[in-house]
Amino acid sequence: PRLLSGPNLPRTNYVALAQIALCDIAQFNMISSVWETGSRLSFRPPRSSPRPSSAHTRVVVVSRQGGGPKTIPVVVNGAAGKMGREMVRAIAAARGLELAGAIDVRHVGEDAGEVAGLSEALEIPISGALDLPMVLTSVAQDKERYGVLVDFSDPEGVMETYKQAIAFGIRPVIGTSGISEEQLRDMIEFSDMATMGAIVSPSYSIGLALLQQAAASAAFHYNNIEVFETLSDPSIPSPSHNAKITANEMSNIGRLYNQPAKGALAPVESAAMGAVCGDGIRVHSSYSPQSVSSQEVRFSAVGEQLAINHAVTDYKAYVPGVLLAIRRVVNLKSFVYGIDKLL
Repeated sequence: PRLLSGPNLPRTNYVALAQIALCDIAQFNMISSVWETGSRLSFRPPRSSPRPSSAHTRVVVVSRQGGGPKTIPVVVNGAAGKMGREMVRAIAAARGLELAGAIDVRHVGEDAGEVAGLSEALEIPISGALDLPMVLTSVAQDKERYGVLVDFSDPEGVMETYKQAIAFGIRPVIGTSGISEEQLRDMIEFSDMATMGAIVSPSYSIGLALLQQAAASAAFHYNNIEVFETLSDPSIPSPSHNAKITANEMSNIGRLYNQPAKGALAPVESAAMGAVCGDGIRVHSSYSPQSVSSQEVRFSAVGEQLAINHAVTDYKAYVPGVLLAIRRVVNLKSFVYGIDKLL
């Protein structure tokens, strides 16, 4: 009862908050008492314990006093992964951003900065997945700033993470690969119900977004278009969401692509011809562990061929797009799919 009626209750969804009662009684009382202080808390589990339990979690109450420009507190889910480590390093170095929490099932209890390879510890230990509500509670305590959750974790749990963030008034920035269309529909509905901004993008590469914009402009002038992509992870379904977005950006302009010439026989369909996406655009997918990802769009006409290509060779390429999304999402009131909408 105190939890749901405290005078310092942060912006949140009351129904979703009821789920927090599933925490053990120690966590429940801790959340309730800290809310009554009106202060922001951060977690410092004992460094000696590799996987601290809830009972071992120590809470430090930090004052919110102080002037100056407001920073954006950011929680990184999947902080021990390849992209998560890049984001920990980038947030620690970025002006106006503050790492407020780190979540992962690996390296629990270890300092997020040390796991990310920083020379100095950030004094932010990596918390387990079950501690996510507690970390979000910490960020939600600060009523003067909107917090952001950056998620590069498992697609199986991304929907629950997304809903918890929205419930606590934390803006989600989702980069998890493999999100289904059904999950996207649920995310849009949940964000619209809360009238809260959220950004989901299958790629945070600004270069790829620019390729898609250029391809959409070129599509008006060519009748034959094919997309070639290379992926590093065989678990990603093909064609990928990125390739589908590229094809859809060139569709719906009143024409069908790759049609046989007048009087010519239609070719016999085969898998080697690629998957058909959008208005007849063919997408060819392959896998290579040597590269992160690449995409090329080929336009052809009589006596002419135009190719626009983009390749990502390091996960650092995604960092500027994620930082852009973090800074934009705090001012949004609705769901955005794809960072091309932010450019």
